[in-house]
Amino acid sequence: MPDASNAFVRFADIQKTYDGETLVVKNLNLDIARGEFLTMLGPSGSGKTTTLMMLAGFEMPTQGQILLGGRSIDKMPPHKRDIGMVFQNYALFPHMTVEENLAFPLKVRNLSKVEAEARIKRALDMVRLAAHRKRRPSQLSGGQQQRVALARALVFDPKLVLMDEPLGALDKQLREQMQLEIKHIHEDLGVTLVYVTHDQSEALTMSDRIAVFNDGVIQQVAAPIELYERPQNAFVAQFIGENNQVHGKVVAMNGAICEVEVPGAGSVRALAVNVEAVGQPTVLSLRPERVKLNPAPGSLPNVFVARVAELIYLGDHVRTRVSFCGDSDFVIKLPNSEGVVQLEPGAPITIGWRTEDCRALDAS
Repeated sequence: MPDASNAFVRFADIQKTYDGETLVVKNLNLDIARGEFLTMLGPSGSGKTTTLMMLAGFEMPTQGQILLGGRSIDKMPPHKRDIGMVFQNYALFPHMTVEENLAFPLKVRNLSKVEAEARIKRALDMVRLAAHRKRRPSQLSGGQQQRVALARALVFDPKLVLMDEPLGALDKQLREQMQLEIKHIHEDLGVTLVYVTHDQSEALTMSDRIAVFNDGVIQQVAAPIELYERPQNAFVAQFIGENNQVHGKVVAMNGAICEVEVPGAGSVRALAVNVEAVGQPTVLSLRPERVKLNPAPGSLPNVFVARVAELIYLGDHVRTRVSFCGDSDFVIKLPNSEGVVQLEPGAPITIGWRTEDCRALDAS
């Protein structure tokens, strides 16, 4: 997490409304460290792209202040913010060659021809497109066009690079390849990068930290492992990775551990994440891969009987949907090991999990 006294990018009490009534960004406070790869993640309409556009200068905050390198940029036009931008649709000039597209931001900044040529060469080498410098965008594949857009955003050595759903138009295999390329380029250059996506796996793969947005509010900001393993509320638990949610009521508290009564199942031991009192409604969060099939007697504190509803063979694991405490969409990810694929739909099974793998979250 960046030092609050030395943040490279700072959003301070930002609000944004388009109609004067509905806030699409609400009381946003966020610090981004120099050299950090921060992803803004959330569903459509959550406020993440609006936040990025305010940082770029294409939208103005209704309230609050945005600082870059300790200086307010609220009244600074986009072209003076020294920010590189990569869009989903690439936004390349179709009538220009690859090298002409890269030369454009350098001409705007009045770089000498020699310096511009050196920077273009370096940027093209970085994205492995030196052999395509004379081609126009229409002569390139989608992945190659995205590389050109990335090179153009980096060619003038910006302080900050912003990316708005840049890989959304690519197929799955190419998208995953580009995720790693962008991650490695960021590591090599050390540039500060702010990335917007609604794809949770993309965010987990690439980011130093992720800011999860919902309804204009950041729900949690943390490293990928922290978000996945220790979500702080039910929205984050459900949005980051696959997750089982079981509703119940707190019936006992013992420090960091609570007992939750679940209709149709009985008592469940869980970590008391943000529940505080007996009688409080709660949502239990449990990752599918943390659920064990037919655990040895006495090996786990939470053991229950369920019934197999559906098995989906996925090669390295079997996605098993079971009926548990009235929910037929409770999911278990089982390694493809002995006996798993022989399970029959409708058969009773025993399932179990550790206390520390089950998180009791505020249900409000």
